[in-house]
Amino acid sequence: MTHMRRAIRVAAFGMLCALCAQAGAQAAELDLTIGYLRLEEPAHPVLSGLDPVPARRGIEGAELAISDNQTTGGFLGHSYALDVVSLAPEADVLAAARDMLDKTRVVVLDMTAEAALAVADLAEAKGAILINAANGDAALRGVSCRANLLHTALEDDMAADALMQVLLSKRWTKLAMIVGPTDEDGVRAQTYRQAAQKFGLKIVSEATWTFDSDLRRAASREVPLLTQGFKSHDVVLIADAHDDFARYIEHNTWEPRPVAGGGGLTAVAWAPVIEQWGAAQLQSRFTDLTGRVMTSRDYAAWAAVRAVGEAVTRTGSTEAAVLHDYLLSDGFELAGFQGRPLSFRNWNGQMRQPVPVVNAHAQVAAAPLDGFEHPRNPLDTLGTDQAESECHAFGE
Repeated sequence: MTHMRRAIRVAAFGMLCALCAQAGAQAAELDLTIGYLRLEEPAHPVLSGLDPVPARRGIEGAELAISDNQTTGGFLGHSYALDVVSLAPEADVLAAARDMLDKTRVVVLDMTAEAALAVADLAEAKGAILINAANGDAALRGVSCRANLLHTALEDDMAADALMQVLLSKRWTKLAMIVGPTDEDGVRAQTYRQAAQKFGLKIVSEATWTFDSDLRRAASREVPLLTQGFKSHDVVLIADAHDDFARYIEHNTWEPRPVAGGGGLTAVAWAPVIEQWGAAQLQSRFTDLTGRVMTSRDYAAWAAVRAVGEAVTRTGSTEAAVLHDYLLSDGFELAGFQGRPLSFRNWNGQMRQPVPVVNAHAQVAAAPLDGFEHPRNPLDTLGTDQAESECHAFGE
């Protein structure tokens, strides 16, 4: 124990010396304003109102990161500010983006995939750093990728792969899937099919959710009827992109089976039940700031702003081109309170990150699990790998 304490003191002294040396080398004061452009989402009708969306979801994650950047930057003479613009769903997002890009070359985007691509394609956005902190659409990292658009939002494919890794580790290899009625539900179902095939799981039965009755009263009657015809299965997988009906499935199925995907066991970027690796402290600071728990959207926004702050610290620059190159380099790492350093894939701009798999009360696992190896980085077992990527904008 004595040797360990001595080693810790030596390591801490070394880090302090390195910081002091870096401060001396980067004595020039730097000021950086980071934009946060949000296009508000119209409310999607759902069966339950138990999970209201926080009014400043995402924005408050970015605000916490600005505070964190200020703490680090204070030693180096660096100062950070956040310029927030939140637009109504019908507002002119391109006009707002042009105005913001005239003031700053680093902007976090909280909007739909279509809007994010439109902003990225603006002439004013050329050479800027845009960071998608809201949308998991795989196409944004694939056929529709843009070199000026990075992603801290968890890719849908990464979440699906994480879930399948956990199911496979439990030998729950036969899945019965319930697919919701919306287009988004269909996309999620296809993502699950691809992930199941990737890891050797089998979807043995599928059913489409078509009920419009009040499940608060009818779930115990409707759900057993829907699931009665499923072939022998280990788990019920739910494709419910809007968190609409999934909450009513668990404990109402014809056969007693665990539920995953929507409700039950879920793969997320962040959840309040994550406690290890300093996560409880991050959550506590966020709650002190906002009075609520941190969501995945908040975490993605926090990671986006912190990544930029880390790049400024390491490069001693606020130039977008310098920061962009560093963020995509092998030298960039961000401590994300999840046990592994976060980094960006230089072939599609997606942030590598562990994916917690949780239930309502605890973290069950964190993907990638032991045994899922990759020649470059175990985190690249999650989502589309470089060899399969259809993104060619980054020149890799």
